[in-house]
Amino acid sequence: MSLQSLSVREAVVGRRSIKKFNGQPVEREDIMQIIEYAVWAPNHQNREPWRMVVACGEELKELHQLLRNTVIPKWQDLTQEDLDKKMQKFTTPGAYIFVIVPEDVRQNIRLEDFAAASSMIQNLQLLAWDLGIGSCWKTPDFLDAPVFRKSIGAKPGERIIAMLQLGYFDELPKGKERKKPDELVTFFSLNGEE
Repeated sequence: MSLQSLSVREAVVGRRSIKKFNGQPVEREDIMQIIEYAVWAPNHQNREPWRMVVACGEELKELHQLLRNTVIPKWQDLTQEDLDKKMQKFTTPGAYIFVIVPEDVRQNIRLEDFAAASSMIQNLQLLAWDLGIGSCWKTPDFLDAPVFRKSIGAKPGERIIAMLQLGYFDELPKGKERKKPDELVTFFSLNGEE
């Protein structure tokens, strides 16, 4: 992986969620290398509570067909032109990564696994950004639809927690201001006062 040598701070502050991709494909090798490093996210007892389903290259056509025909039935009555316009948000990303986690019946384990997988997803986004690949983490309702779960290979006891769209882009969105630390932090005190 040839990194552009962004510092961690530059990557964290500079990364943007990309919602308008230019349709250029993302190479399978780049995705696999991003994943190779992303899995170094912290995770309790080194459980690595995630697995991924990737669609890139030829698989994208099958994913688009699944979305067009089975997952988005409310669009079935649209004209072909209107359907194509609606589908652009799904057809212009150059790759997809669906992140799947086990849903342990124990709440603390389930929450630990979700947090670890979320850290891994952030790693994916930062590593992709370092290669000039944009991403957007989405959680559309259809991730829980039985037909989609079956098609993506999600098993009983698993949850698809992310549809990560990846791709190249022509326009960098402007970042939104974040709250300042003094708005977010209260320093510990035994009597509850600062």
